[in-house]
Amino acid sequence: MSGTATSPFLTGARAGFAVFLPFSVGLVPWALVMGMAMRSAGFSPVEAMGMNLIVFAGTAQLGTLPLIVAGAPLWLIFFTALALNLRFVIFSAALAPAFRGVGPGARWLSGHLLTDGVFAACADGLQKADDARWRLGYYLAPSLWSWLLWQAFTLLGVHAAAVVPKSWSLEFMATIALIVLLVPMSRVRPMLVAALVGGGAATLLRGMPLKLGAVVGIVLGIAAGFLAENLEHRRQRR
Repeated sequence: MSGTATSPFLTGARAGFAVFLPFSVGLVPWALVMGMAMRSAGFSPVEAMGMNLIVFAGTAQLGTLPLIVAGAPLWLIFFTALALNLRFVIFSAALAPAFRGVGPGARWLSGHLLTDGVFAACADGLQKADDARWRLGYYLAPSLWSWLLWQAFTLLGVHAAAVVPKSWSLEFMATIALIVLLVPMSRVRPMLVAALVGGGAATLLRGMPLKLGAVVGIVLGIAAGFLAENLEHRRQRR
């Protein structure tokens, strides 16, 4: 067997892909809904796919669409997207040790490709391997697969928007896809605290104008998650 076939990168890539594959099923309906939602918001196919390529963050895209349609100020759209993506600060901090020995180019690419599903599926495995090449393959294989699935099925959703009746109300499929990702992440106590606080606050504040209740809930959930993680670290040091 050749050295290339048994390289640590490819071995890690196969392992990462196998772990992530069940999670990737949830991307399909979510991407379809995202494509149809952008078309319903008045985006042209080029604009929709341009946003999809540049942003590559389904929650931020879906969360800012109502603001764009309502003609909200640009600063509000920007800070809403920023708040919706703040969870990636926690994800990145948790994964940072796994990228020791990885060059800056691969780090930048990995940061752009980071998704909830990849974090949920691969976080534990990344922390247990010593070889940097194995870890990079373990991360990049599912991340690139996730990117390809998202782009392909969003494009399909963009073109399906003209033929799928609005009465089908497919928006709930995106919620189901998010729940599929949330359940495994909730096994970690700080993540569970963040989900409970953020979800509870967003529900209580749902009457705020311009859907700001969701933004406030996200900020409170992330703050609660950071606090829970710090308290857990302090208990472990004692």
